[in-house]
Amino acid sequence: MNKFLKTFLLIAVLPIAIFAADAKANSLTYGAFTLLPPLVAIVLAFITRNVVFSLFMGIFTGTFMVNVSGSNIFASFFNAFIDMSGKMVGSLADSWNAGIVLQVLTIGGMIAVITKMGGPRAIAEKLATKAKGQRSAQLYTWIMGFFIFFDDYANSLVVGPIMKPVTDKLKIAREKLAFIIDATAAPIAGLALISTWVGYELSLIKDAYTVIGQPEINAFSIFVETLPYRFYNILMLAFVFFSAFTLREFGPMHKAAVRAHDKGQVTDPKTDSTLMNQENSFMMPKDGMKYSIYNAIVPIMVLIVVAFIGFYINGVSGLEGKVLEAVNADPYSFYAIREAFGAADASIVIFEAALLASLVAIGMGLQQKIFSLHEAIETWVYGVKALVITAVILILAWSLSAVMKEVGTANYLVTMLSDSTPQFILPTIIFILGSIISFSTGTSYGTMGILMPLTIPLANAVGLNTGLEGVDLHNYIVLNVGAVLTGAIFGDHCSPISDTSILSSMASSCNHMDHISTQLFYAIFVGIVAVVCGYLPAAFGVPVTVLLPIGLLVIFLVIRFYGKPYIKA
Repeated sequence: MNKFLKTFLLIAVLPIAIFAADAKANSLTYGAFTLLPPLVAIVLAFITRNVVFSLFMGIFTGTFMVNVSGSNIFASFFNAFIDMSGKMVGSLADSWNAGIVLQVLTIGGMIAVITKMGGPRAIAEKLATKAKGQRSAQLYTWIMGFFIFFDDYANSLVVGPIMKPVTDKLKIAREKLAFIIDATAAPIAGLALISTWVGYELSLIKDAYTVIGQPEINAFSIFVETLPYRFYNILMLAFVFFSAFTLREFGPMHKAAVRAHDKGQVTDPKTDSTLMNQENSFMMPKDGMKYSIYNAIVPIMVLIVVAFIGFYINGVSGLEGKVLEAVNADPYSFYAIREAFGAADASIVIFEAALLASLVAIGMGLQQKIFSLHEAIETWVYGVKALVITAVILILAWSLSAVMKEVGTANYLVTMLSDSTPQFILPTIIFILGSIISFSTGTSYGTMGILMPLTIPLANAVGLNTGLEGVDLHNYIVLNVGAVLTGAIFGDHCSPISDTSILSSMASSCNHMDHISTQLFYAIFVGIVAVVCGYLPAAFGVPVTVLLPIGLLVIFLVIRFYGKPYIKA
């Protein structure tokens, strides 16, 4: 631990101490020091491979910056600790965050109950008869991600526990399972026309167009027009498919795949994954019982169906004005469903759906006499306890995000990188800037909220000032909007403090830093292809119908000829 403390002092406390002497003169801005909180968290995450410790130190770095006093260093540390505690309490007090924590814990309880009932094992045995090898198992996991398109959190928490027994049996590395789950969660939710993301994204687009004097713009039509320009999302989904189909990997993922296939070690024995391995004898089905796939399918279908209905009911209750009148006039139209889903509080709805699904699962188990009521409650509580570590990490990640908002990390990055930008490079700059902010903050939602109000006016100004070549102004703005929405997801995939990546690690029982270190190579590669074969030429007016096939071809060729097979012929 001394080594870690020394590292922390070098990269965080020492620069802050130097900065403290001039803190008063720079009370309005921290300049480059705003990057210290995420930098500390990210660097320590890779050094210590302990996310909780890293996030904690990142938060403390930020609160120390805010509360630093050149006259009394001890008072600064004390005030920083008090401020940090307040940030954590504030993160959990937020209704959205509280709903997310409750849904994570409740789904954990539900998964424990259906595991005790033998549902996932029955599905695993059923899929094992169809998934004859690693190729089909990975493709089934990929396909399941498309079915739970409406929410990235639900996607991660449902697909992981269902497919883990199958992939373990076929010696597929947990790192690869976590990657498939993570790579299909946010990219699919971001592309879906009906999801928990749409309303938020539409509101950002609408507000930003109002700033440039176009309040009458149809935000949904703009959203649809951006879909072909979601280069990273589309190419990442294709990457997962090609990798699974060809059974080829490269970088750290290849090493993990060889380990799992040759030695049967689905997790790296050198890393501590005890917090991630949730199943034990307490959750295992009783000997001699008959497994039924419906013990898993029914509760999960209840979760999905109730979530869909809940999104609509909850969303309609949040509508007002002309939108509410239009929805009431035709409540079952696509417009009504889209608006309702967009206005829904996904954190509360999925918690309610998971709670009802848990009750259904317990009722089914009691009816089949699989367990007593006491055993059912104990099992559900055990499942909740198993995901407490996830809740801890999420609270810390949100607290770090709050600290960075206070010191102005995102605004500093935007100001530093958005000045004097030429036409052809702006979409790439927006994509990279979005990925940097998302990587630093661990939130794609927050990144979209920060960048969208700046991107549309900036793209409009650049287009008017420089004179666009080969592309009209409307399409140029749409291209930049697509860059915001995908850059945020790209950075999220690379970040060790991303909530969706954390959930993907937990759901697949994979050490979180093992997941990030193996996924990072793939995410960066796909991000580079998205820029070279997407945003750069698109800014010159090259049609997307040409760019997407080229990007897909590049992805396939690299996997086919650079990727190495890990299964011996």
